Amino acid sequence: MTPLPKRKQSRGRTRRRRAHHALKPTKLVVCQSCREMHMPHHVCPSCGSYAGVQVLEVENE
Repeated sequence: MTPLPKRKQSRGRTRRRRAHHALKPTKLVVCQSCREMHMPHHVCPSCGSYAGVQVLEVENE
């Protein structure tokens, strides 16, 4: 048989443990070539460049 807790955990202890479970807002950086905001370490969706180098062809609408 597996071990079981001896006592019920209090609400305060449970809530202190869960205090770090909240989602953090996503961070954005400025693209070096087109000055649009995009996620860090990702290809820019508006111009298709990564670290100043063109890596994708983007269709213009």
